[in-house]
Amino acid sequence: MSPPTPADLALGTFSEHPPWIVDPAALRWNVGLDRVRARTRAEVPELVRPRRVPPLRRLVATARHLGVPVAVWACTERRRGREASRAGLSRRFRMACERLGPTYIKLAQIISSGEGMFPDELVAELKFCRDRVPPEPWDDVRRIVEEELGQPLEAVFASFEPTPLAAASIAQVHAATLVTGEAVVAKVQRPQVASLVRHDLAMMAWLAEALVGRIPVASLANPPALVELFADTISEELDFRLEAENMLDVARVLAELDQRGFVVPRPHPQLVTRRLLVMERLSGFAFDDVAGMRHAGVDTEAVVRTGMIAFLEGAMLHGVFHGDLHGGNLFVQPDGRTALLDYGITGRLDERRRLAFLRLLMAGVSNDTRSQLAALRDLGALPADTDLDAAVRDLGLDQPPLDPTTLTGDELVAELRALVKALLGYGARLPKELMLFVKNMVFLDGAIATLAPDLDLFAEITNVAAHFATTHGERLWRDIGLDPGSLEVDLTGVKAGFGVSADTEALTYRELQERREVLRSRLGERGGEGGRRRRFAVGRRRALEEEED
Repeated sequence: MSPPTPADLALGTFSEHPPWIVDPAALRWNVGLDRVRARTRAEVPELVRPRRVPPLRRLVATARHLGVPVAVWACTERRRGREASRAGLSRRFRMACERLGPTYIKLAQIISSGEGMFPDELVAELKFCRDRVPPEPWDDVRRIVEEELGQPLEAVFASFEPTPLAAASIAQVHAATLVTGEAVVAKVQRPQVASLVRHDLAMMAWLAEALVGRIPVASLANPPALVELFADTISEELDFRLEAENMLDVARVLAELDQRGFVVPRPHPQLVTRRLLVMERLSGFAFDDVAGMRHAGVDTEAVVRTGMIAFLEGAMLHGVFHGDLHGGNLFVQPDGRTALLDYGITGRLDERRRLAFLRLLMAGVSNDTRSQLAALRDLGALPADTDLDAAVRDLGLDQPPLDPTTLTGDELVAELRALVKALLGYGARLPKELMLFVKNMVFLDGAIATLAPDLDLFAEITNVAAHFATTHGERLWRDIGLDPGSLEVDLTGVKAGFGVSADTEALTYRELQERREVLRSRLGERGGEGGRRRRFAVGRRRALEEEED
């Protein structure tokens, strides 16, 4: 006789063998959390307010920790060949991030998710920052646990491993067993992390303001919004009660979407405080253990496909999604389900931005360029009064796609420069909500490279569109007035984004990686050509002519 189905599976995508049952009405730690979250968000403007003078001590420390390793690398490893040189610089950058603390470790984690987009040596080195940062001393860990519990550690835990399972930017995680017998993990916040984060944000706010208007690409990336995103996310990460609530919210959304391919750990009903989070212990294959997964019969392509659809559905239909996807936050269980960990950063879109994201997705698969720009405008990427028809023309979006692999390094740089100039001319900025979304897409890009390099990207995009039309047709009509029966998938714009011709029928991720490697090599060759500039016209002549004037 099979065991009864846990009652809380109706509330979220939890495991089928619970150490306890989640009962929202019985939780002790979530009382007043709405006020805590509102107060935390209200503090962000002050945290990122540009100062006339930066925190000098932190600025000097940052310059020292980053500048000295670069100088040593330049004097020792720079001339040892391309791979050795990159590896040496990447290692020194990782060590500098670890010494500088949580904010820089978080930056390293973001870069480590960009396989195929950043140099392989850099990505490989920064993966250590996901969960293998040097841990805090055991005495400090015990002190924080006992301060948060208000009693000796042994009164709550039958065992508590001094060596952490993982150590990252904000906290480290220890395996433990409760005195009542349940196997758990305890997430313990690092000491003094809140003070370090505040000093880093003050320095970054000063630097972001200094960059605006001085470097074109920096203006497009919107440094103040990037710093505000850091402040939004890291401030909430510093209170583990908010993270526990995020866990329950994401689990609920996944259950409502019937995405049972994910498992969310249950937070403990009582043992959650600002600096301590005790949760159900889950395990599985590391996200890059492709051989182990396939040996266990796991369909790695299905893992990627489920992750992509669930991420898009959460953002587009509920406005809630896990905001910090990287390999250290995921386990793939032997049954193929993905255990999703670490909810310190959770994306939450208001209704206006959620609808804009939904329109952006559907316009992308139907190649409606004007509607895509309209959605980006509604997200805040373009000013509200943007002339969309003129923007389509000036950005060259009505021109045949250009294959970047046919260009020389100088031509690539000139093309990018022209595009950036045109975007800045329209006042384009990357809004913070879109930054969080793009960060996750960078991770999913790398996940495909690891788990499904021979996946046909065009077929998968078509399948995602079909899934939305068939599964959420009524919702699409209600939210954005789209009749799913009239949706026609047109991948011309998608193909243009990948830089391939409209008649290309298939493109695997392996082939995309090869194209990216060509582009990287072309840009690398550019430096050895003596900086020669060859002007050319490729559909954006107006922007280039303005630049030369």
